[in-house]
Amino acid sequence: MNSTFFASIAATGFAVAFLHAALPTHWLPFVLVGRAQKWSTGRTLGVTLVAGVGHVGLTMLLGLALVVAGLALEPRLGGVFHWVIGGLMGAAGLFYVLRGRHNHALPLAGRRAYGSDRAAIVALVTLLTLSPCEAFLPYYLAGMEHGWRAFLVLSLVLMAATSAGMLLFTGLSLAGFRRLDLQWVERYEETILGVALIVVGLAVALFKT
Repeated sequence: MNSTFFASIAATGFAVAFLHAALPTHWLPFVLVGRAQKWSTGRTLGVTLVAGVGHVGLTMLLGLALVVAGLALEPRLGGVFHWVIGGLMGAAGLFYVLRGRHNHALPLAGRRAYGSDRAAIVALVTLLTLSPCEAFLPYYLAGMEHGWRAFLVLSLVLMAATSAGMLLFTGLSLAGFRRLDLQWVERYEETILGVALIVVGLAVALFKT
């Protein structure tokens, strides 16, 4: 796999992470709680960013576990390893496409009042931290052959895309953009992510150089 192909994987991963962050479950609870607790815009965005870091942190830990497992298996699989990675990504993509027909969402933490700001912050951060971006995990495997530098680059991509998406949509909503019509994201997210994983999986399997 050459550096140009890895760049395309990173770009696709950015799009996947940003789309995932656009889900209302990743920003609307912060808007609702911020208004209920009468937080300033700065504080609401700060809590959003902290929760995003937790969200990305757990995803990175899971990605690290995948990479370590992959590195342990690679010597045994030899020349078919990229086919295995591509096949796993394609299978994950197919799973998402099929699951997209039965869409589901995380509960919104902002539907009830909290007795204190600390309780509200803990609830928001915990909610998001314990729901990692599992759709991004296969990208760690796709970039594994580029070593630990690729893991770092992909982690930075994940952090940038997730933070940008969460802060953007939280900020827009707080600024008065009440008609953020993002229901299509929630409806078609898993189908879009699934197709992207299938395409990248095929590329990893067929175009490794």
